[in-house]
Amino acid sequence: MARKYEKLAADIVKNVGGKGNVISLAHCITRLRFKLKDEGKANTDVLKSMDGVVTVVQSGGQYQVVIGNAVGEVFDEILASQGIQGAGGDAAAEEDDTPKKPLDMFIDTVSGIFTPILGVLAASGMVKGLTALLAAFNIVDTNAGTYQVMSVIGDAFFYFLPIFLGYSAAKKFKMSEFAAMAIGASLVYPSLPQIMQGEVLYDVLTGTIFESPVHLEFLGIPVLLMNYASSVIPIIAAIWVGAKVEKFYTGIVPTLLKGFGIPFLTLLTMIPLTLLVVGPIATWAGQAVGAAATGIFSISPILAGLFIGGFWQVFVMFGLHWGLVPIMIQNIVTFGADPVIITMFGTTFSQIGVVLAIIIKTKDQKLKGIAIPAFLSGIFGVTEPAIYGVTLPRKKFFIISCIGGAIGGALVAILGVKLFIFGGLGVFQYPCFIDPTTNDVSGMYNGMIVSAVAFAAGFAMTFPLYKDEEPKVVSAAETDTVNDIALSVAQNEEKSLKREILQSPLTGEVVALSDVPDEVFASGVLGKGIAINPAEGKVFAPADAEVTTLFPTGHAIGMKTANGAEILIHIGMDTVKMNGDGFKTHVQQGDKVKQGKLLIEFDIEKIKQAGYPVITPVVVTNFNDYRDIIPTESKNVNQGENLISTIV
Repeated sequence: MARKYEKLAADIVKNVGGKGNVISLAHCITRLRFKLKDEGKANTDVLKSMDGVVTVVQSGGQYQVVIGNAVGEVFDEILASQGIQGAGGDAAAEEDDTPKKPLDMFIDTVSGIFTPILGVLAASGMVKGLTALLAAFNIVDTNAGTYQVMSVIGDAFFYFLPIFLGYSAAKKFKMSEFAAMAIGASLVYPSLPQIMQGEVLYDVLTGTIFESPVHLEFLGIPVLLMNYASSVIPIIAAIWVGAKVEKFYTGIVPTLLKGFGIPFLTLLTMIPLTLLVVGPIATWAGQAVGAAATGIFSISPILAGLFIGGFWQVFVMFGLHWGLVPIMIQNIVTFGADPVIITMFGTTFSQIGVVLAIIIKTKDQKLKGIAIPAFLSGIFGVTEPAIYGVTLPRKKFFIISCIGGAIGGALVAILGVKLFIFGGLGVFQYPCFIDPTTNDVSGMYNGMIVSAVAFAAGFAMTFPLYKDEEPKVVSAAETDTVNDIALSVAQNEEKSLKREILQSPLTGEVVALSDVPDEVFASGVLGKGIAINPAEGKVFAPADAEVTTLFPTGHAIGMKTANGAEILIHIGMDTVKMNGDGFKTHVQQGDKVKQGKLLIEFDIEKIKQAGYPVITPVVVTNFNDYRDIIPTESKNVNQGENLISTIV
């Protein structure tokens, strides 16, 4: 008997380019987060049209398939039936050769580290919030055993956060997980807080903002002890450095001694280095970032609230919110609360206010079927089904939800709402506004006011504006006109055909595209055309064109001809792994070239010696814009001879 999500899991893996195209897979509350070797191999349009898939988002170096509330079950099914490892599994050990922008790299790194722990992080925060709520209303005595056990449940994960982050960071940076956890454990070693309360030997960096007391030395070097409990940045920085140190030792330690020799040297190096250098510098950097964010917020809290609240959903759509999550946690650790990033709180409620208005007004039963569960999940802070299924396709109402979020953000700033605990989402976030040191519940009440106002704003702006789109009624006269046009087109079809002939960029043997030893090229997913086994290592322009894409490795080039044909020439298979060795480019991206211009030189023998096929596809990637793509029937072709005809 087939399992519930077995077919969906198989279809998703197939359309992200197959198992071989997957470097790693993780999931958050609503999304499967793939890291792919080549996102161009994914059938994005097919995935978007699947039942069970809300949409696809490509951002931050991740290929994100939005599933909704069933994401955990689909993720588990992919792991069980498709032979793909979860985040940080064997697949994660493979290198991704795709160059990324610095922002994409940062977002990918942060999300990759936090995504695996997000569920437990939120759950622990919810327990902390519940504990604070019980104490604030005197339901549980703070001196009673029940309160103490509840505190242990809620605090344990946060206190030992460096250990857990050490594990997930090791997965991301490709370091031994248990060595990384040992480094994290050293930061929260029980005796360190006691030492910090003891005798001060002397002060260092006196007269600066970094002035610090020294309680102990290591080999005569002063150790600047910090409170690393619940910290984020120091352990991530330490594991980033540790991965490089471990890699160095891996290269010099004899095979016979690797099992214990590499961990021995890594820990002996990294724990002192972390306590002496990496930890203090990372702590100061984190404090500086938190202070800067708070400082900017203090200049104009309302404007900051309007901006963060208004654009938060856009940040989430593109994965950019991951860059703000560490600031939120850092503010809680450093200052005891976050007043800045929490200005996003009202966006959830504005979104579901818009959705409820649409539910009430629409007569479209299919839309109701999407909107009602989206509204329910939105109450608990999961808004992707509402965004992608309801409001974003109706752009005006997505904008309205952003406006409501901005109003909520400004109100958070005005009322001085602060997040004391990183915990649940939606209505589960209310207890996180209770000050656990004073049991002051005013923040929770103000949070409820914010959510009510944001909800009302979204609802009130949507209700009078929303109307179902009415199907267009075509009159008899219009029908006759359409028929006349269709007849005219049919009669003049042959006269309207336009042909462009692309000349061969290479000299060599002509091979059918279906015979290329790569499933994506062979299937025609990337384009229609032909392939050439080159006899000479030179690529020339097949037409007057602009160079639209030029890979840094020189193994592939994209062009757009003056007549609009978009051409991809891919020299060999998997040659990206040669990192440019054996390739020499003669043009730059953006250059406009004439037909016959030398574009790239490549070393055929070097490619073969590296073990890669040298067969070179030449395809028209925007083939859907054409009536037909007709390759030459010749067995061999010389550079400059006719190769492909496009018919509009």
